[in-house]
Amino acid sequence: MSRGVVYVHSAPRALCPHVEWAAGRALGRAVNFDWRPQPVLPGAHRTEYTWEGPRGTGALLASALRGWEHLRYEVTEDAGLGTDGGRWMHTPDLGIFFAQTDTAGNTVVPEDRIRAAMEAAGSDAFELHRQLRVALGHAWDEELEPFRYAGEDSPVIWLHKVG
Repeated sequence: MSRGVVYVHSAPRALCPHVEWAAGRALGRAVNFDWRPQPVLPGAHRTEYTWEGPRGTGALLASALRGWEHLRYEVTEDAGLGTDGGRWMHTPDLGIFFAQTDTAGNTVVPEDRIRAAMEAAGSDAFELHRQLRVALGHAWDEELEPFRYAGEDSPVIWLHKVG
């Protein structure tokens, strides 16, 4: 068995019941999410749902939610004995990104991906930096970050290049 979390960072109100239905199909049981307004995007709603299921359920959930144009979400699946975990991130502009995770939740970049980044970059340090940011899903993190922390009781504070 495995467990993880579905974070729907923003969904139009009309899409919310469809998201629940899709997640329920992936989990094999009906689910009811606790939807709250998403202050970063007026008219959108957010939720998070802790799930348990067989190994691979995270991939099923991420696939079930994929394809809706206005949906921002993340799905995590915890690592287990002998298996890596996973993290799927989706934004309307970037599509879906998958990364393996270790038992602490850190992104694991496979050796072949690092070697490919090094080969593509050659001796260009800036290109290597860009390639590694792609491998880590940096663009998805940047787009989702304001949505992650914007709850009813937490004001959104936009910071630009602090420090």
